[in-house]
Amino acid sequence: MTKSAMITICGRPNVGKSTLTNALVGEKIAIVSNKPQTTRNRITAIVERGDTQFVLMDTPGFHKPKTRLGDYMVNVVRESVADVDCVLLLVEPVASIGPQEQALIERLGQAGAPAILVINKIDTVDKARLLEVMAVYSAAYNFETIIPVSARNGEGLDELMAELDKYAEEGPHLFPDDMITDQPERQICAELVREKLLKCLDKEIPHGTAVEVTKFSERDNGIIDLEVTIYCEKDSHKGIIIGKKGAMLKKIGELAREDIEDFMGTKVYLQTWVKVKENWRDSMASLRNFGFTQDK
Repeated sequence: MTKSAMITICGRPNVGKSTLTNALVGEKIAIVSNKPQTTRNRITAIVERGDTQFVLMDTPGFHKPKTRLGDYMVNVVRESVADVDCVLLLVEPVASIGPQEQALIERLGQAGAPAILVINKIDTVDKARLLEVMAVYSAAYNFETIIPVSARNGEGLDELMAELDKYAEEGPHLFPDDMITDQPERQICAELVREKLLKCLDKEIPHGTAVEVTKFSERDNGIIDLEVTIYCEKDSHKGIIIGKKGAMLKKIGELAREDIEDFMGTKVYLQTWVKVKENWRDSMASLRNFGFTQDK
């Protein structure tokens, strides 16, 4: 007898949604950064536990949008909490409810889906503090249950999966059993390059970048040839991304290639270029070109 459950993971930027997704899958399929608004699209991850298939939807951080890209990201979150078996609201161990969390709680009430409060980063606080956090959120919403976890070190994840099993329903699996994500390989490769931009660059520059894979081909011996274009919004940003004598771009490329080779399980030849596309985050044509479309 097979079962499946659709689970949405939502929360403010930088709360650890992608870290949690990767930890539950056991492989890196969502990029991670200490900068907010890392995830732009909804990422579907598939976790198998016995005969049960859990389909996890890692959503962008819920924030006040400043660009059309931001509008798109927030709409993805709003739509993702409807028509699922359960929603995980991921929060930090802080005994106050911020405006992003309040807005998400209101959306949960509108959607009517069962919701579990997951308090992440419990490895960073004294356990006594968690009782205050639980009390604050319990007074704000009727959560099915509250589960403290550390996505970073794995604490509480078995308890979380055991709880999610209660929402699985009998029926065929929604994805093939050997799949861990519905993202195409070339999209994951592009995201791994963008992760390194977030890691290596400061301030607003990495948020103004988009990455497009222009060539993805496999040789007879299994080696993959990958060509990637990095788009930024200003000529001055292009210079910073390339760096002195190409040093920064080389560093970004080397770090990305290592992760891509780990993911693909084979040697990868990666070539990168940088182009300027002014104000692409506010251009509907550019957003569509980069795959940020409302009908996804």
